[in-house]
Amino acid sequence: MAKILITSGPTRQYLDPVRYLTNASSGRMGAALADACLRNGHSVTVVSGPVAVDYPAGAEVHPVITTDEMLRRCIDLFADCDGAIGAAAPCDYQPRQVADRKIAKTGQPLMIELVETQDVVALLGASKRPGQWVVGFALETDDRRFRATVKLHKKHCDLIVSNGPEAIDSLDNHVELLAAGGTLVDSISGSKQQVADRIIDRIDHLLIRPRSSAGGD
Repeated sequence: MAKILITSGPTRQYLDPVRYLTNASSGRMGAALADACLRNGHSVTVVSGPVAVDYPAGAEVHPVITTDEMLRRCIDLFADCDGAIGAAAPCDYQPRQVADRKIAKTGQPLMIELVETQDVVALLGASKRPGQWVVGFALETDDRRFRATVKLHKKHCDLIVSNGPEAIDSLDNHVELLAAGGTLVDSISGSKQQVADRIIDRIDHLLIRPRSSAGGD
């Protein structure tokens, strides 16, 4: 049995007290992965942005709002986990300055300077200790396999799941599971639960069981 950390859902980066940047991530993939992990005998901790989906009762859920909150919570929890799956869609950008009052209309264009947020999966990947593993997700609109492979290496992932924008807030998904060098491990289509089941099965065979066997030698 492995102890697995899963990130799920979107994050929000506030412009003022009532407006924020976000995306349409539903958390369905994260919930499906958590369910698949539990049914495979693993323990699951979910760090989730704001979503309407319900996570399985057996999962320990930590709600967060911003990307920075997700990062800090994940770093705290990952130290006690065997691996992590980054299924969340954190905001990649945040406003350089956040207004402390609601921004009023003036009839003129509003200029907002955005800066990059820290990359949750990349920092988890860089912090891996021997025996730990990280699986990332890469949502791309073009050159999906190439871009996903670049992210796999840049973020120090052991595997990466490549999908497209049609996955956002959808009931179904089509993904490619890639290993080092862009090697295609599996191509998976179906409901998000079916896709999650197959991903966890592959993680079991490629990452969890080999490490368990090595630890027992």
